[in-house]
Amino acid sequence: MIADSGATTAGAPAVPAVPTFEEFWLERRDPIGRALAMTIGNAQLAAEAVDEAMARALQRWPQVSEMPHPSAWVYRVGLNWSRSIGKRVRRRPPIWLASAASSVDADTTDPSIDAALAALPLAQRSVVVCRLLLGLSEAQTAEALRLRPGTVKSRLSRAVDQLSTTLAHLDPKETDR
Repeated sequence: MIADSGATTAGAPAVPAVPTFEEFWLERRDPIGRALAMTIGNAQLAAEAVDEAMARALQRWPQVSEMPHPSAWVYRVGLNWSRSIGKRVRRRPPIWLASAASSVDADTTDPSIDAALAALPLAQRSVVVCRLLLGLSEAQTAEALRLRPGTVKSRLSRAVDQLSTTLAHLDPKETDR
């Protein structure tokens, strides 16, 4: 158990014993993991989050161990990590994009994807290609197309809205409704 040593030397006040990372991990991993699971609502993601947070704590153990509440720091890191993973999952490409990007062979691409992309204005189509098919960041796309980042965002948003409507028949979630 992590606790004060209570020992004093020559009348000096007791200095709390700094636990080793292993001691901290053994005592705090499960409670922090349960807290994350309750917060996140997903036990598997919480387990991954606590492991990631503990790995980061290990990397910074000299600093983290001196914090008033290292468990709180680890909890917060795990929570932030799980949120960033959630954002990535929500940003997964739509089903129509996955099928278009899966092969260079034009014979295997659904013709409706090609038609929907061709129906976009060139300015929007070029942003879609850079961002979604080439995987360029917003800044890289802006630089490549000599646009402002805000212009990249708005063109992509409009294009994805139009493509999602036009290609709704390719999304299994849409056909179940």
